[in-house]
Amino acid sequence: MFRIRKSFAFSASHQLFGLADDHPCTRLHGHNYEVIVELASDTLNSTGFVRDYRELSDFKAYIDDNLDHRHLNDVLGQDNTTAERLAKHLYDWAHARWPEVSAVSVSETPKTWAEYRPS
Repeated sequence: MFRIRKSFAFSASHQLFGLADDHPCTRLHGHNYEVIVELASDTLNSTGFVRDYRELSDFKAYIDDNLDHRHLNDVLGQDNTTAERLAKHLYDWAHARWPEVSAVSVSETPKTWAEYRPS
């Protein structure tokens, strides 16, 4: 199996609800997100790629146009825009365009990651 990954970045705010009153994520706050999209294939195309990285420019455009410097609760229409839900949202968007997409990972901080990978 061949796998490729590409990283993207954006900044956005969100707020989580249903947590303890003293939990810092109940306050409106923001992150500098990092997103990694992974593509996998048993075979390579005629050029020798899983997919040309340049083809993923639409993913960057989607992030820039819809997520960057936005309030994610408003964009995604959810009260709790967790990294897990954001990873699933981005996976669904990307996989609909490129069937080789196998996973999307989202980082809110340098030490934390959430991943959506269908079983």
